[in-house]
Amino acid sequence: MIARNYRTARHHGEIDLIGWDKDVLCFVEVKTRTTRAVKPAEAAVDRKKRRDLKIVIRDYLRSVPAKQSSEPPQWRFDVVTVYYDQSSGRPTFELFQNAALSS
Repeated sequence: MIARNYRTARHHGEIDLIGWDKDVLCFVEVKTRTTRAVKPAEAAVDRKKRRDLKIVIRDYLRSVPAKQSSEPPQWRFDVVTVYYDQSSGRPTFELFQNAALSS
């Protein structure tokens, strides 16, 4: 991980985690819930949230120096859900790798 709770002064939105998976820069949105009863946590990353995140990701990529070329690094957007099971007290995690930002 190289950044947590990344924000820009120019735009609304925050990227929870930024880190490398080999040569791919990953932008990760984390959603935590205690139940799946109402709707799944990943559903909270709705159209408006994705639009806000896309703008902040673009700003971040503009601030990263390119490696030996003018191209930005290869990147992806992931969503991680965390559910806290009240009976066991243990969280469960699910990774949605390469989640679409255009929805």
